[in-house]
Amino acid sequence: MKNQRSIGLFCSVLFSTVRMKLKEDVPPILLQVFRSVVWVYSVITFIPWYLLSGTGAKQAHAKCIKARSVTGDPAGPYRAVNSQKKLVPQIHEGVDTLDKVLEYAVTHFPRRDCLGTRELLSEEDEVQPNGKVFKKVILGEYNWLSYEEVFELAQRFGSGLAALGQKPLCNIAIFCETRAEWLIAAQACFRYNFPGECTGCNLLLCRKGGDLTEKHNEIVLDVPRLQHIIIVDNKPTSWPGLPRGIMVHSMASVQELGAKPENMPRRHPLPSDIAVIMYTSGSTGIPKGVMISHRNIIAGVTGMAERIPDLSERDTYIGYLPLAHVLELSAELVCVSHGCRIGYSSPQTLADQSTKIKKGSKGDTSVLKPTVMAAVPEIMDRIYKNVMTKVDEMSRVQRTLFVLAYNYKIEQISRGYGTPLCDKLVFRRLRMLLGGNTRVLLSGGAPLSAATQRFMNICFCCPVGQGYGLTETCGAGTISDYYDYSTGRVGAPLICSEIMLKDWEEGGYYSTDKPNPRGEILIGGPNVTMGYYKNEAKNREDFFVDKNGQRWFCTGDIGEFQRDGCLKIIDRKKDLVKLQAGEYVSLGKVESALKNCPLIDNICAYANSDESYVIGFVVPNQKQLLALAKQKEVRGSWEELCNHPDMEKEVLRIITEAAIPAKLERFEIPKKIRLSAEPWTPETGLVTDAFKLKRKELKTHYQEDIERMYGGK
Repeated sequence: MKNQRSIGLFCSVLFSTVRMKLKEDVPPILLQVFRSVVWVYSVITFIPWYLLSGTGAKQAHAKCIKARSVTGDPAGPYRAVNSQKKLVPQIHEGVDTLDKVLEYAVTHFPRRDCLGTRELLSEEDEVQPNGKVFKKVILGEYNWLSYEEVFELAQRFGSGLAALGQKPLCNIAIFCETRAEWLIAAQACFRYNFPGECTGCNLLLCRKGGDLTEKHNEIVLDVPRLQHIIIVDNKPTSWPGLPRGIMVHSMASVQELGAKPENMPRRHPLPSDIAVIMYTSGSTGIPKGVMISHRNIIAGVTGMAERIPDLSERDTYIGYLPLAHVLELSAELVCVSHGCRIGYSSPQTLADQSTKIKKGSKGDTSVLKPTVMAAVPEIMDRIYKNVMTKVDEMSRVQRTLFVLAYNYKIEQISRGYGTPLCDKLVFRRLRMLLGGNTRVLLSGGAPLSAATQRFMNICFCCPVGQGYGLTETCGAGTISDYYDYSTGRVGAPLICSEIMLKDWEEGGYYSTDKPNPRGEILIGGPNVTMGYYKNEAKNREDFFVDKNGQRWFCTGDIGEFQRDGCLKIIDRKKDLVKLQAGEYVSLGKVESALKNCPLIDNICAYANSDESYVIGFVVPNQKQLLALAKQKEVRGSWEELCNHPDMEKEVLRIITEAAIPAKLERFEIPKKIRLSAEPWTPETGLVTDAFKLKRKELKTHYQEDIERMYGGK
């Protein structure tokens, strides 16, 4: 495999900075005038701003060594500089199980707002020009439960479950969207030692609406031991068609049962007890149930919290990602452990322009004004493309001012400086898309492109903490430093974990590589989980315990440690395909490089080892493709345009042009593509809930197209 050699961190940052600038379509004289004005302004304001803002200390922090090998061996293990002697397993002294996290919070922040839900004022059907009907809502203010109230509701619910016959260490399934009741139910389970899981349970928690009404028969048949269904909302509990012997309750009635004087005593969990069985995304095959103990998730939460500076009860977090995934659950537990407010949302109501928000009314970020937010790259990529589309539609004067300000800020950030005037005059309106108060954005779940990361830094005026972790490590592994504005890296190991690099000969990655050691990433520490549920063969393959008793997980991802101890993900073993001529292609690298093309909403690269070239499946951006069709005088319905050979040819040409500045090799660029009229959503089964590609399902879905693009072979 062709070696990828680094030429040093500074040169990389400088090159990336140049490459991520926007094109300046400005007369040279005006450009010179602008730069002269900026120079004069900088000379006058730099020294007082530099002294008052503490930039010198921030720059020093950003440039310092963040992790090093504890043995001196380039393979590691690498630990953060503040956990060189010992990994940190607990966030607060004595808080070693998840029930104690809430107890700690209610002791220190009893009357603080804890969980918030917006009031639904009205809901109506809106008929679209194509005849489709969309649900639109008008929402009111957030109604809040205090930490005391959440604790009491969780206590009563856990007691009520015990009164219904639920036994400690017996599984409960939670099957509903992200909302306050989800976390209350989870806290009840943590307190009474009922592991949360999806199969083999006798009690199911769900919402009466779309979550289950169409699927309940299938689910009930898959759970033969099911005895109780609990509905989290206020819908009627009558449920026609359920098998005999299954009882349906409301969450409120179970809490009333648990409030009775004769309520059931609880069995306190041990740190080694299973807290939740959480399923992997299924991006590379069938989802696997990961057994996560209280000790595991406490350690992961400890590591995540340390990378969010000054986190306190003054912070507000917006929860909208699936709580059934470890990223969102860990982020919310971090917030609970620090007394933060958690306001609930959904991807359909997040912003003023979201699909379910009625035009003219406010989305959740505008009302909540969060200070901390987690996001998956897919959502940030959408924000990036939407904003850049709007920039293209601006008047020439507005677009010129935006581009000049954007490029100026890129230069300043690359030097470690801020741009308070630009932030106030140019980027304030964009910042308001997320409420205007966001100070930390956490990114996880998939690689974030450098262009999108830099865009979020610039337009939303806050750092993006790009993290790396897996369900098998409680989502914990690394998170980039708050003051580190470099792109393409995922930061140093968290204080709860350590990382080793294992040589991978087939791919040509070795810890002895110069200038940076490379290899498969192995994560060790108390956050490494207990293994897969009922899958011993896979446990032996992916997990091991070293001679010191440390538990490790083999990730299958390829990384390199840079000179300051930060990790960069450079490949993935399962994404690598060897072409007929012997070249290795990283499918993830191809997709990441092309995803920022405005014409692409989503892309899946595919390669067959018996062939000499890469092909691709593309979900085109509707607005961009319609404009391209008009320009090329191609007419037809959306489906007809996506199936038109001339449109395929034009999109392929644009993708090929975009691949050149993205530095893809010739053999990595797709030679043929298939346009998909259907977007890929979790409902279609082609992407996970975190919008990661399901390669196996995509291959099956497009099998006929694969055969066509490879000449019928």
